[in-house]
Amino acid sequence: MTAWVVEKHAGIVDKASKHSVDQTVDRLKDMLKAKGVAVFALIDHSGEAEKVGMKMRPTKLLIFGSPKAGTPLMQAAPSIAIDLPLKILVWGDSEGKVWLSYNSPEYLKERHGLPKELVENIAIIEALATKAGSSGKRG
Repeated sequence: MTAWVVEKHAGIVDKASKHSVDQTVDRLKDMLKAKGVAVFALIDHSGEAEKVGMKMRPTKLLIFGSPKAGTPLMQAAPSIAIDLPLKILVWGDSEGKVWLSYNSPEYLKERHGLPKELVENIAIIEALATKAGSSGKRG
């Protein structure tokens, strides 16, 4: 399992997906909806590039969260508001492989000095990325 987890940049975790960018995003949205987590925005970077006559590999940013989980984090460490709501970037590389990238909860803990007991409020991102990229069922 570790073979498909790569850390290229400090604090960013990349996990491979067995699905296309669109399928991976759909899987994420379905899982979030099933958990009652709000999807605040989906930014289609590659789609926007195409609108201005530029090409880039498929790249979409899903922004989601829960005020019930995020508010205690911002109360404890106001600077984390710059990294919330949570985000998962779904993108295709030059070899056609699809990746899910996100900020590691441990990185966010260190970056903002979060109390250890509150990190579980954002740890869901790891399970979401793993499940969305796997070949198992959604939800």
